[in-house]
This record gives sequence, C-alpha cells and structure tokens, in this order.
Amino acid sequence: MLASDDKDLIEYARFLSQQARDDAQHYEHSEIGYNYRMSNILAAIGLGQLENLEERVTRRREIFKYYMNALSNTPGIEFMPEAPYNKSNRWLTVILITPEEFGTDREQVRLALERENIESRPIWKPLHIQPVFNSQNSKNSNLKSAYPCRAVVRGVSEDLFDRGLCLPSGTAMINSDMDRVIETVLKCHRR
Repeated sequence: MLASDDKDLIEYARFLSQQARDDAQHYEHSEIGYNYRMSNILAAIGLGQLENLEERVTRRREIFKYYMNALSNTPGIEFMPEAPYNKSNRWLTVILITPEEFGTDREQVRLALERENIESRPIWKPLHIQPVFNSQNSKNSNLKSAYPCRAVVRGVSEDLFDRGLCLPSGTAMINSDMDRVIETVLKCHRR
C-alpha cells in the first residue's frame, strides 16, 4: 500500500503499477511499468479458477473454430496457425488482414467494429518499437527515461502488428455475438 498527500506522485505510482500503459488503442509503453496489482484474495480466486481452465480452453477453441469457419475463405484474411507440436489455448482469436486482398486495412476493420460497439484490438506492439525502448526517442522530453533496444531481425513482428487484429473471444459469447462480429468484418471486405 502506498499513501501520500502528493496527488501527482500517487497518480504516477498507479500508472507504473498498471504496466505504464499509455492511452492508446494498442498496448504502447513510453516507460517501464510493473504489474503489482494482485492481492492475496485475487490469488485465491485465481487458484479456484484453475478448476475451470480446461472448460474455458475448450470454449476458446470453439470460438476460434467458429470464426475460422466463417471467415477463412475470405480473401485477405488469415488466422494464426496452431503449432504442429502443441495445442493452442486460443486465448485470443487473431486474424491477419492483407489490405490489398481484403480491400481495407486492420485499423478500418477495428474502427468498423468499434462503431458497432464491438471491442477489438491490434495485437501487441513489438517491444523494440515501443517508445520506452526506442533509442531514437531517448531525447524526447516527454519520456522520463528510455532503454535503448536493438532488434536483431526485423519484419515479422512489425507485419503482425500492422495486420493483426484480436477479435472478441470471451467464453460467455454465444453464436449471435460472433455472428455480429463476422457480419461487421465482412461488410468491410472490398468496401
């Protein structure tokens, strides 16, 4: 617990404790943050939830399959493959949108979903292009500190970030919920 009469200090500590996530549609960080928010009560609840894990993974895989059956034949849409050596929990259903084939880009699809009150997000922004790790931004006065990062291989993660969109995949979703998402995505196709 942190107590202070300095409101700015408390807000800054709260910001850092919530992974220092900047206000952006994608996960963007201009500072190193932490994830210090779990209490013992939350930990106990989490342990209890492990009893439901297999059921939830099964449901997430069903949701992925539903989306894939509906969208995989649409030009310009690809699904993240499952590694042949493992079984994905499909915690996120990610589609990759190729604008030249689909007719619009990932961001336009995200905005179309948002207009229908359907939440979606780009996949995570690669760490080496986060402002906090970008050595070119280290002189930026808005950053409290910078930690230069060198990317050894470039291209794949940037492409996934540019084209990847996480579709809603909560285990409480029903077919009509997914149908709304699918319909909205398909309305964007070759618009």
